[in-house]
Amino acid sequence: MKNLNLLLLLLLAAFFLSCNNEDKFQNLSERIQYDVPIKNKDVDANWWVNNIVGPDREDLIKGIFEKAQNGEIKVYDYFNELLTPEDVRKIGIDTSYKTIKRNTPPYEEYDTMIVTQLEWEDITKLRFLEEWKIDPKTMDIQKTVIGIAPVKMVTVGGNLYSMPLFWIYLDEKYPAILKN
Repeated sequence: MKNLNLLLLLLLAAFFLSCNNEDKFQNLSERIQYDVPIKNKDVDANWWVNNIVGPDREDLIKGIFEKAQNGEIKVYDYFNELLTPEDVRKIGIDTSYKTIKRNTPPYEEYDTMIVTQLEWEDITKLRFLEEWKIDPKTMDIQKTVIGIAPVKMVTVGGNLYSMPLFWIYLDEKYPAILKN
Protein backbone atom coordinates (compact mmCIF):
# COMPACT_ATOMS: atom_id res chain seq x y z
CA MET A 1 0.00 0.00 0.00
CA LYS A 2 2.86 2.31 0.86
CA ASN A 3 4.45 1.67 -2.55
CA LEU A 4 1.14 2.39 -4.27
CA ASN A 5 0.82 5.73 -2.46
CA LEU A 6 4.39 6.61 -3.40
CA LEU A 7 3.71 5.65 -7.03
CA LEU A 8 0.54 7.78 -7.10
CA LEU A 9 2.42 10.69 -5.56
CA LEU A 10 5.18 10.41 -8.18
CA LEU A 11 2.62 10.20 -11.00
CA LEU A 12 0.83 13.29 -9.69
CA ALA A 13 4.12 15.19 -9.43
CA ALA A 14 5.09 14.18 -12.96
CA PHE A 15 1.68 15.23 -14.25
CA PHE A 16 1.86 18.68 -12.65
CA LEU A 17 5.44 19.22 -13.80
CA SER A 18 4.58 18.28 -17.38
CA CYS A 19 1.58 20.63 -17.36
CA ASN A 20 3.70 23.62 -16.41
CA ASN A 21 5.17 24.43 -19.83
CA GLU A 22 5.47 28.14 -18.98
CA ASP A 23 8.51 27.49 -16.75
CA LYS A 24 10.60 26.16 -19.61
CA PHE A 25 10.35 29.44 -21.54
CA GLN A 26 12.79 32.24 -20.87
CA ASN A 27 12.31 35.87 -21.78
CA LEU A 28 14.05 36.52 -25.10
CA SER A 29 12.78 40.05 -25.65
CA GLU A 30 10.36 41.96 -23.45
CA ARG A 31 9.55 44.23 -26.40
CA ILE A 32 10.47 43.85 -30.05
CA GLN A 33 9.02 45.97 -32.84
CA TYR A 34 9.06 45.30 -36.56
CA ASP A 35 7.14 45.95 -39.77
CA VAL A 36 5.41 43.24 -41.78
CA PRO A 37 4.64 44.05 -45.41
CA ILE A 38 1.05 43.14 -46.30
CA LYS A 39 1.00 44.39 -49.90
CA ASN A 40 3.60 43.18 -52.37
CA LYS A 41 3.94 45.19 -55.59
CA ASP A 42 6.27 42.62 -57.17
CA VAL A 43 4.12 40.89 -59.80
CA ASP A 44 6.73 38.15 -60.24
CA ALA A 45 6.62 37.07 -56.58
CA ASN A 46 4.39 34.30 -55.29
CA TRP A 47 1.04 35.79 -54.20
CA TRP A 48 1.64 34.98 -50.53
CA VAL A 49 5.08 36.64 -50.23
CA ASN A 50 4.74 39.87 -48.20
CA ASN A 51 1.07 39.94 -49.05
CA ILE A 52 -2.43 39.56 -47.74
CA VAL A 53 -4.87 39.11 -50.63
CA GLY A 54 -6.46 42.46 -51.62
CA PRO A 55 -10.03 42.02 -50.33
CA ASP A 56 -8.82 40.40 -47.09
CA ARG A 57 -6.24 43.15 -46.57
CA GLU A 58 -8.82 45.88 -47.18
CA ASP A 59 -11.36 44.19 -44.88
CA LEU A 60 -8.72 44.01 -42.12
CA ILE A 61 -7.70 47.66 -42.50
CA LYS A 62 -11.31 48.88 -42.83
CA GLY A 63 -12.25 46.87 -39.73
CA ILE A 64 -9.41 48.38 -37.71
CA PHE A 65 -10.32 51.93 -38.79
CA GLU A 66 -14.07 51.46 -38.28
CA LYS A 67 -13.56 50.16 -34.73
CA ALA A 68 -11.13 53.01 -33.98
CA GLN A 69 -13.42 55.68 -35.49
CA ASN A 70 -16.44 54.34 -33.60
CA GLY A 71 -14.54 54.23 -30.31
CA GLU A 72 -14.89 50.43 -30.04
CA ILE A 73 -11.14 50.11 -29.48
CA LYS A 74 -8.67 52.46 -27.85
CA VAL A 75 -6.00 53.84 -30.12
CA TYR A 76 -2.89 55.84 -29.32
CA ASP A 77 -0.64 58.18 -31.26
CA TYR A 78 3.12 57.81 -31.72
CA PHE A 79 3.71 59.29 -28.25
CA ASN A 80 1.18 56.89 -26.68
CA GLU A 81 -1.42 59.57 -26.03
CA LEU A 82 -5.01 58.37 -26.29
CA LEU A 83 -6.76 59.45 -29.50
CA THR A 84 -10.46 60.27 -29.71
CA PRO A 85 -12.61 58.76 -32.47
CA GLU A 86 -12.63 62.25 -34.06
CA ASP A 87 -8.81 62.30 -34.03
CA VAL A 88 -8.80 58.94 -35.84
CA ARG A 89 -11.24 60.24 -38.47
CA LYS A 90 -8.76 63.02 -39.28
CA ILE A 91 -5.84 60.62 -39.79
CA GLY A 92 -4.78 60.49 -43.39
CA ILE A 93 -6.47 63.73 -44.43
CA ASP A 94 -3.88 66.23 -45.55
CA THR A 95 -4.52 69.76 -46.75
CA SER A 96 -1.79 71.73 -48.45
CA TYR A 97 -1.65 75.01 -50.33
CA LYS A 98 0.39 75.50 -53.45
CA THR A 99 1.11 78.40 -55.71
CA ILE A 100 0.81 77.31 -59.32
CA LYS A 101 1.64 79.18 -62.50
CA ARG A 102 -0.95 79.12 -65.28
CA ASN A 103 0.27 77.47 -68.48
CA THR A 104 -1.40 80.04 -70.73
CA PRO A 105 -0.60 83.75 -71.10
CA PRO A 106 -0.26 85.91 -69.09
CA TYR A 107 1.16 83.00 -66.99
CA GLU A 108 -0.01 84.47 -63.70
CA GLU A 109 0.32 82.61 -60.44
CA TYR A 110 -2.63 81.45 -58.37
CA ASP A 111 -3.05 79.68 -55.05
CA THR A 112 -4.85 76.39 -54.78
CA MET A 113 -5.76 74.06 -51.94
CA ILE A 114 -4.99 70.35 -52.39
CA VAL A 115 -6.78 67.88 -50.14
CA THR A 116 -5.60 64.26 -50.08
CA GLN A 117 -7.29 61.46 -48.20
CA LEU A 118 -5.95 58.10 -47.04
CA GLU A 119 -6.98 55.18 -49.24
CA TRP A 120 -7.06 51.61 -47.92
CA GLU A 121 -4.45 50.53 -50.45
CA ASP A 122 -2.04 53.17 -49.04
CA ILE A 123 -1.56 50.98 -45.96
CA THR A 124 1.10 48.52 -47.07
CA LYS A 125 2.50 47.34 -43.73
CA LEU A 126 1.52 46.48 -40.19
CA ARG A 127 3.91 47.26 -37.35
CA PHE A 128 3.92 44.77 -34.49
CA LEU A 129 5.07 45.19 -30.90
CA GLU A 130 5.63 41.75 -29.38
CA GLU A 131 7.07 39.91 -26.43
CA TRP A 132 9.22 36.91 -27.33
CA LYS A 133 10.05 33.91 -25.13
CA ILE A 134 12.21 30.91 -25.98
CA ASP A 135 12.64 27.37 -24.74
CA PRO A 136 16.45 27.04 -24.89
CA LYS A 137 16.29 23.26 -25.05
CA THR A 138 13.90 22.93 -27.99
CA MET A 139 14.34 26.43 -29.49
CA ASP A 140 10.54 26.81 -29.48
CA ILE A 141 9.61 30.50 -29.57
CA GLN A 142 6.44 32.00 -28.13
CA LYS A 143 5.38 35.36 -29.53
CA THR A 144 2.76 37.48 -27.81
CA VAL A 145 1.40 40.43 -29.77
CA ILE A 146 1.25 43.48 -27.50
CA GLY A 147 0.38 46.10 -30.08
CA ILE A 148 -0.34 46.63 -33.75
CA ALA A 149 -0.17 49.74 -35.95
CA PRO A 150 -1.27 50.28 -39.56
CA VAL A 151 1.64 51.80 -41.51
CA LYS A 152 1.63 54.13 -44.50
CA MET A 153 4.69 54.99 -46.58
CA VAL A 154 5.35 58.73 -46.80
CA THR A 155 7.88 60.77 -48.72
CA VAL A 156 9.64 63.55 -46.85
CA GLY A 157 12.35 65.55 -48.57
CA GLY A 158 12.68 62.94 -51.27
CA ASN A 159 13.14 60.07 -48.77
CA LEU A 160 10.62 57.29 -48.21
CA TYR A 161 9.64 56.53 -44.59
CA SER A 162 7.30 54.12 -42.82
CA MET A 163 4.78 56.06 -40.72
CA PRO A 164 2.60 54.27 -38.15
CA LEU A 165 -0.83 55.93 -38.18
CA PHE A 166 -1.82 54.85 -34.64
CA TRP A 167 -1.29 52.04 -32.15
CA ILE A 168 -3.76 49.51 -30.80
CA TYR A 169 -2.52 47.76 -27.65
CA LEU A 170 -3.77 44.27 -26.88
CA ASP A 171 -2.21 44.08 -23.41
CA GLU A 172 -3.83 46.04 -20.56
CA LYS A 173 -0.50 47.22 -19.14
CA TYR A 174 0.29 49.11 -22.36
CA PRO A 175 0.85 51.92 -23.24
CA ALA A 176 1.55 52.96 -19.62
CA ILE A 177 4.60 50.68 -19.45
CA LEU A 178 6.06 52.36 -22.55
CA LYS A 179 5.96 55.80 -20.93
CA ASN A 180 8.30 54.69 -18.11
